Amino acid sequence: MIESGEVAELEALELDLLLRAVQSRYGYDFHDYAKASIIRRVKKHLDEVGVGQISELIPLFLRDSRAFYRFVKSLSVVVTEMFRDPEVFRVLRAEVIPVLKTYPFIKIWHAGCASGQEVYSLAIVLEEEGILDRCQIYATDFNDDALKLARKGIYPAEDIEKYENNYRLGGGKRKAADYWVSRYDSIKINSRLAQRVTFANHNLVTDGVFGEMNLVMCRNVLIYFNEQLQDRALNLINDSLCPRGFLCIGRRESLKFSQVRRQLEDVDNTLRIYRKLGA
Repeated sequence: MIESGEVAELEALELDLLLRAVQSRYGYDFHDYAKASIIRRVKKHLDEVGVGQISELIPLFLRDSRAFYRFVKSLSVVVTEMFRDPEVFRVLRAEVIPVLKTYPFIKIWHAGCASGQEVYSLAIVLEEEGILDRCQIYATDFNDDALKLARKGIYPAEDIEKYENNYRLGGGKRKAADYWVSRYDSIKINSRLAQRVTFANHNLVTDGVFGEMNLVMCRNVLIYFNEQLQDRALNLINDSLCPRGFLCIGRRESLKFSQVRRQLEDVDNTLRIYRKLGA
């Protein structure tokens, strides 16, 4: 009979073999994802596809790319809402956007945009502050299914009350309903907001610098990485920021362990909003 400790060792070995096979076949390297997080999701995926052991996923993924990409989708956590953490948007209005207003053209990268609600929330803020027409927002994720939802800008109407409350708490100046059209059991974001957003596939794990940005939003993405991968992603993001550009990460995330922290000053450390040092 196999003891529980041996089971854990076998699962760790199977997971390593699976990740090696995936990297060799598809180029995705998930080795630096937080181990507890990835093994939890792999086990959930076992139930979804009806197999009992992690090692059984190896031949499945090697021979069936569609099965593999369904797994990739399961690794991408789509947890978001309009004006999530409203106080962040209040501080963006008060501390960040007044600086952005001084620029003739503004480039913004929203990394890990999921299904797009927070991207459109930012676009609403920029519209109300009178600078959306000067902005180009690049919204990226490595989950193509989430990007499809984001491009459509259609969300369940059951969440409207929460969205409207978040909008008010985030310093909204009009009515939240001004920015979408209600249809049956859904809402559709106004096309004017979508015109300023470019959605694209980008993987913080494997892809490179995205461009010189005035603001980077990367909220609640780094928590799923171990410190090594967090540091890589933070360096990539920092290299994508222009001098004096702004960075906003999730409240549960930290820069303390990274060398990048030395290159950033606080805007609001509690809300994890920073500004890059430089000329």
